[in-house]
Amino acid sequence: MSTTRGVLYVHSSPSALCPHVEWAVGGLFGMPVRLDWTPQPAERAAYRAEYSWVGAVGTAARLASALRGWQRLRFEVTEEARSGSEAERYSYTPSLGVFHAITGLHGDIMIPEDRIRAAMLGASAGGRGLADSLDELLGRAWDDELEPFRHAGDGAPVRWLHEVV
Repeated sequence: MSTTRGVLYVHSSPSALCPHVEWAVGGLFGMPVRLDWTPQPAERAAYRAEYSWVGAVGTAARLASALRGWQRLRFEVTEEARSGSEAERYSYTPSLGVFHAITGLHGDIMIPEDRIRAAMLGASAGGRGLADSLDELLGRAWDDELEPFRHAGDGAPVRWLHEVV
């Protein structure tokens, strides 16, 4: 089994949902998980947490699936690239749902050639403009909604699930 590392960023969760998030994450890893919840200044009565993990390739997708659909929960999950797998990022907001992107070494979104060609064809065929199509491919709506929550969490502690010495 190939392993990788990643980070779960819970940008905002109501207090009543925090133990359920821990339960879902712990269930996925097969062990109890305790997150360090801190107040989220960008939303009244909300909390945030970060959790670094080590797990099988595909763990980010499983985390995103386990947490999606919960009202008032906003999160992102990243997964590092490994031999035979790309780096990934999943972003979730209640109003937009899940956004998935393949990311490069520095976190840049990598858009496959066929998707760029489809955006160009749609723009030339009188559909949406190319800029709007590219914004969609880059997940701009998710970034716009999550950015205030990301900045509010700068400097927050991160707990490692597994540390290599």
